[in-house]
Amino acid sequence: MGISISGLPSTRSALTISNLGRHLAHALSSGEWRELAPLFDGTFADTVSIPPRRAARIGDLLHKAAGHRLMPGEWATLAAEMGNAAHQTARAGKHWEWS
Repeated sequence: MGISISGLPSTRSALTISNLGRHLAHALSSGEWRELAPLFDGTFADTVSIPPRRAARIGDLLHKAAGHRLMPGEWATLAAEMGNAAHQTARAGKHWEWS
């Protein structure tokens, strides 16, 4: 089963999201990781609607992690794509939807 994330062209598996989370945890401070953990720690199993302001913050953190020296290339690309999607929906004043 895939997770549909608004702003991304295709679904991502729960395993992919969880694996990205492991890399995010190493690339961000513990406080920053706690902000993202509910989405990326492997426990996501529901529909979530993230308000624009929070989506923008998540986008910032995803971009920060994508640029970190410890983030492997393919995971950096996914983090940046997700960060772009979060920023895009935030700029449009829409909620960032995960289902």
